[in-house]
Amino acid sequence: MAQRATATLASPEPLLLCDVVLAECVYVLSSVYDVQRARVADLMRAVITHPTIVTIDTPVLLRALAIYERARLGFADAYLAAQAEATGVREVLSFDRALDRVGTITRREP
Repeated sequence: MAQRATATLASPEPLLLCDVVLAECVYVLSSVYDVQRARVADLMRAVITHPTIVTIDTPVLLRALAIYERARLGFADAYLAAQAEATGVREVLSFDRALDRVGTITRREP
Protein backbone atom coordinates (compact mmCIF):
# COMPACT_ATOMS: atom_id res chain seq x y z
CA MET A 1 0.00 0.00 0.00
CA ALA A 2 2.77 2.43 0.89
CA GLN A 3 4.39 1.97 -2.53
CA ARG A 4 1.13 2.72 -4.33
CA ALA A 5 0.48 5.78 -2.17
CA THR A 6 4.00 7.06 -2.78
CA ALA A 7 3.63 6.53 -6.52
CA THR A 8 0.32 8.38 -6.54
CA LEU A 9 1.82 11.33 -4.68
CA ALA A 10 4.74 11.39 -7.11
CA SER A 11 2.33 11.92 -9.99
CA PRO A 12 1.96 15.54 -11.14
CA GLU A 13 -1.81 15.17 -11.09
CA PRO A 14 -3.49 17.24 -8.35
CA LEU A 15 -5.35 15.37 -5.62
CA LEU A 16 -8.14 16.80 -3.47
CA LEU A 17 -7.85 16.27 0.26
CA CYS A 18 -11.13 17.27 1.86
CA ASP A 19 -11.35 18.32 5.50
CA VAL A 20 -13.26 15.27 6.69
CA VAL A 21 -10.67 12.91 5.18
CA LEU A 22 -7.90 14.79 6.95
CA ALA A 23 -9.86 14.47 10.20
CA GLU A 24 -10.20 10.74 9.61
CA CYS A 25 -6.44 10.44 8.99
CA VAL A 26 -5.74 12.24 12.27
CA TYR A 27 -8.14 9.92 14.08
CA VAL A 28 -6.69 6.72 12.58
CA LEU A 29 -3.08 7.72 13.18
CA SER A 30 -3.69 8.74 16.78
CA SER A 31 -6.26 6.15 17.83
CA VAL A 32 -5.54 3.04 15.78
CA TYR A 33 -1.77 3.40 15.34
CA ASP A 34 -1.12 5.33 18.60
CA VAL A 35 1.06 7.91 16.84
CA GLN A 36 1.99 10.79 19.13
CA ARG A 37 0.08 14.05 18.67
CA ALA A 38 3.11 16.10 17.52
CA ARG A 39 4.03 13.45 14.94
CA VAL A 40 0.44 13.29 13.67
CA ALA A 41 0.44 17.07 13.23
CA ASP A 42 3.80 16.96 11.43
CA LEU A 43 2.65 14.19 9.09
CA MET A 44 -0.61 15.96 8.25
CA ARG A 45 1.20 19.27 7.64
CA ALA A 46 3.50 17.45 5.23
CA VAL A 47 0.52 16.04 3.37
CA ILE A 48 -1.35 19.36 3.24
CA THR A 49 1.69 21.22 1.90
CA HIS A 50 2.66 18.53 -0.62
CA PRO A 51 2.80 20.10 -4.10
CA THR A 52 0.13 17.84 -5.61
CA ILE A 53 -2.36 18.08 -2.72
CA VAL A 54 -5.21 20.56 -3.02
CA THR A 55 -7.37 21.52 -0.03
CA ILE A 56 -10.38 23.79 0.25
CA ASP A 57 -8.86 26.02 2.96
CA THR A 58 -5.22 25.23 3.69
CA PRO A 59 -4.70 27.99 6.28
CA VAL A 60 -7.65 26.74 8.36
CA LEU A 61 -6.38 23.16 8.25
CA LEU A 62 -2.89 24.23 9.25
CA ARG A 63 -4.29 26.34 12.09
CA ALA A 64 -6.49 23.42 13.22
CA LEU A 65 -3.41 21.19 13.36
CA ALA A 66 -1.56 23.80 15.42
CA ILE A 67 -4.46 23.99 17.87
CA TYR A 68 -4.76 20.19 17.93
CA GLU A 69 -1.08 19.93 18.78
CA ARG A 70 -0.66 22.81 21.24
CA ALA A 71 -4.02 22.97 23.01
CA ARG A 72 -4.27 19.17 23.09
CA LEU A 73 -7.81 19.13 21.72
CA GLY A 74 -9.41 16.52 19.55
CA PHE A 75 -9.10 17.42 15.89
CA ALA A 76 -12.83 18.18 15.50
CA ASP A 77 -12.70 20.74 18.31
CA ALA A 78 -9.44 22.17 16.97
CA TYR A 79 -11.06 22.52 13.54
CA LEU A 80 -14.08 24.24 15.10
CA ALA A 81 -11.79 26.72 16.86
CA ALA A 82 -9.83 27.36 13.66
CA GLN A 83 -13.05 27.99 11.73
CA ALA A 84 -14.29 30.34 14.46
CA GLU A 85 -11.06 32.31 14.15
CA ALA A 86 -11.14 32.34 10.35
CA THR A 87 -14.73 33.51 10.13
CA GLY A 88 -14.32 36.13 12.82
CA VAL A 89 -17.19 34.66 14.84
CA ARG A 90 -14.80 33.76 17.68
CA GLU A 91 -17.56 32.39 19.90
CA VAL A 92 -18.63 28.75 19.87
CA LEU A 93 -21.37 26.87 21.67
CA SER A 94 -19.99 23.77 23.31
CA PHE A 95 -20.13 21.79 26.52
CA ASP A 96 -16.48 20.80 26.01
CA ARG A 97 -14.43 22.85 28.47
CA ALA A 98 -11.23 21.85 26.71
CA LEU A 99 -12.03 24.59 24.17
CA ASP A 100 -11.27 27.10 26.91
CA ARG A 101 -7.57 26.30 26.31
CA VAL A 102 -7.79 28.10 22.96
CA GLY A 103 -7.24 31.71 23.96
CA THR A 104 -8.42 33.21 20.67
CA ILE A 105 -12.06 32.10 20.93
CA THR A 106 -14.77 32.15 23.58
CA ARG A 107 -16.70 29.03 24.50
CA ARG A 108 -20.26 29.47 25.64
CA GLU A 109 -22.44 26.66 26.94
CA PRO A 110 -25.77 26.27 25.17
